[in-house]
Amino acid sequence: MANEKKKALIVVDVQNDFCPGGSLAVANGDAVVPPLNKLIKEFLEHGEPVFKTRDWNPAQTKHFEAYGGTWPVHCVQETRGAEFHPDLSDDPRVTTISKGIDENAAGYSGFDGTNLAQLLREEDVEEVWIGGLATDYCVKHTVLDALREGFEVKALADAMRAVNVSPDDGAKAIEEMRKAGAEIVGNEKKAAGMS
Repeated sequence: MANEKKKALIVVDVQNDFCPGGSLAVANGDAVVPPLNKLIKEFLEHGEPVFKTRDWNPAQTKHFEAYGGTWPVHCVQETRGAEFHPDLSDDPRVTTISKGIDENAAGYSGFDGTNLAQLLREEDVEEVWIGGLATDYCVKHTVLDALREGFEVKALADAMRAVNVSPDDGAKAIEEMRKAGAEIVGNEKKAAGMS
């Protein structure tokens, strides 16, 4: 069907440090792996591009508490914590986007300080499907930036989980994404970390 929109899948930060046992673990963070693997396989089978973003922090960065930032040390370049979850598909056709390298960028969004928007345009992508970790931070910011960049967005509720620094952060993030124009697909309670 020639009139179908060209789609891409963006898998956000499914890294060891954001999964159970990691330094900045999201509750049930590893639960996003099976639904994302299924989508990675489907997208690649249809010849549609797949991108995996990763936090790729220098060992010393102002993103970390020790240097005046908000967060404990996490996803430092070349450490186990920065590696993708071992069960996440490592198909060589998937493009890895590293973020958090730029001290001046907040680094939450997969678009922040990266060439992701350009790569999507080069592939004539119109619609992006986004899932990963965490609903209320990197996923939300990636979704909002994708909308700002002019892409249609499906936010994959079954394939994201929230940090919930405050208990309703995940639910608020879902609402914010919807208001901005994203279509929320799947179980919102899971995405908000409520089940």
